[in-house]
Formats: sequence, C-alpha cells, structure tokens
Amino acid sequence: MSQVIDKINKLLNEIPPHVKLIPISKTKPENTILEAYNSGFKIFGENKVQELARKHESLPGDIEWHMVGHLQSNKVKYLAPFVHLLHGIDSFKLLKVVNKEGEKIGRVINVLLQLHIATEETKFGLSEEEVFQIFDSEEFKLLENVKVIGVMGMATYTSDEGLIRKEFKGLSRFYEKIKSEYFIDNKDFKEISMGMSSDYKIAIEEGSTMIRIGSLIFGSRI
Repeated sequence: MSQVIDKINKLLNEIPPHVKLIPISKTKPENTILEAYNSGFKIFGENKVQELARKHESLPGDIEWHMVGHLQSNKVKYLAPFVHLLHGIDSFKLLKVVNKEGEKIGRVINVLLQLHIATEETKFGLSEEEVFQIFDSEEFKLLENVKVIGVMGMATYTSDEGLIRKEFKGLSRFYEKIKSEYFIDNKDFKEISMGMSSDYKIAIEEGSTMIRIGSLIFGSRI
C-alpha cells in the first residue's frame, strides 16, 4: 500500500466520524489521485480552476470534487457543471455569479461562505456584517440555484496555538449564530470547513466538520 493511502487511512482512523476529510491534491499528478481512488477514496480538493477542470476530465466521473481556493467570477462556469462544493465564496457578487451559472445548466450548486477570521490581511473572506447583509437582502432570497450549506475559514499562519484556537472558536460561534437566526429548520446548513495540515486537530476540537489536508497526505507541493 502506498504512503498516500496509508496517510489517508491513518487520518480517517484518527478523526471523529462526523468530520469529512478533504485531501487537497493540488499540483499532484492524476496517477497519485487514481491510486487513492482505487483504494476506495473518492473525495478530493483543488485550489486552481484549470487544474481542477483538467483532473475532472481525466479522472473517474464519480469523484467528489471540492474547490477550496480563491475563485474568480469569470471562472465559475468551468466548475459549475460538476463541482460538489465551493468552499471559498467570499463576496455577494461571486455568490450571484454561481447562482447564474447554476441556473444556466439547471443545477443547484452547494457553497460555503468564507469568513475572514485571520489577522493576516492577505486572506480572503467576508466580514460577519457582510454575511448578515447577504442573508437579510431580498436579492439573496431570490437565488434558487445556490445552496449555502455552511461556512469556511482559514486561521492565521502562526505557531501561536492560542490565536489559532481563538479564530476557530470565533468561526464556530458565528456559524451557530447564523444557524439559529437564518437556518434553524434547514438540515443542509451543517458544515464548518476549517483546519489544514498544521492546525486540523485544533479545528476539530473547536467544531470543524471538514478538514482540508494537503501536505500531510501528499507531501510538499510540486
């Protein structure tokens, strides 16, 4: 059994059953993904549109693809027909574009709203106030081809575990707040995507339901 499969299985045995593991296969060749697929694992994430579209074309059609990177509005159309979940919806404009592309092909596309939880300015994401503005708008209520199923956040890249925990805790609290105010009877609104190779254990402790793991499974990127 390959190291990649060993690492996936090790993580699956380690994390709670309610937490979904998303192996981030960016820059990794198709044969590495196919090896994991053939061992029974069918969920993968990418952070570049072109690479994701190419891999979708060349790999088995029943793979559940997650787009975890920053998404530009003009590239949504390439992913709309097949993507399982868009993790990084960081503006109302982008959400409306996803809805428009879903409408064109008669598909409801699952998305997560990305919150800016880090101290780093370079990270993308909505503020809490912007999320409330989206949900309170009449325009949002008319979007029939997107389904918001949760939130996503990236913690500050730091060795300060206290800061990381504080940021994840804040995202979990905000999720609970919008769940109770806007999605109380919606069983689909249930995901908190937070935690990567360096901080996934803290993320799980603070309520993550999806962890995005790249280097810990596949080694450093190419």
